[in-house]
Amino acid sequence: MATPPTPTQAPTPAAAAAAAAAPPHLPHMTDEELRKVFDQFDANGDGKISAAELSQVLAAMGSAVPPEDLDRAMAEIDADGDGFISLPEFAGLCRSGPSPDADLRDAFDLYDQDRNGLISAAELHLVLNRLSMNCSVEDCARMIKSVDGDGDGNVNFEEFRKMMASKGPGN
Repeated sequence: MATPPTPTQAPTPAAAAAAAAAPPHLPHMTDEELRKVFDQFDANGDGKISAAELSQVLAAMGSAVPPEDLDRAMAEIDADGDGFISLPEFAGLCRSGPSPDADLRDAFDLYDQDRNGLISAAELHLVLNRLSMNCSVEDCARMIKSVDGDGDGNVNFEEFRKMMASKGPGN
């Protein structure tokens, strides 16, 4: 049976856009280096990064992001809610490491296509087949049954978390 990809293999589009919006976790980046990177995103030099500027940079990097995913990424990064990414918000993104729970939630959300907090056999089937992991709906139902602690025929986030925790390195 196919094993679902780990959180780092298939992030949500919004998480991918947010990750692409900044260099990798760089806690030791100097303020000057950070400013130079920020200025590359801030095309008009107004001291803030707009959704349009972020979209242009992502497109230039080969990551065309749908508008709804770009909006979600902006909302994740824009701590003060003004619709722009300021230098301090950008610095926070660059200097903070991703939280394991956030990565796990992103992976869960990849499968939870209807955003109801549950992964059904149909959703698992759809996503796995999109990832070229061909399996039947019946195979997916068996996968779900193996981790479905409450017997509702779906996988909730806590069941997903337990499943992923049991699949440690080498398992």
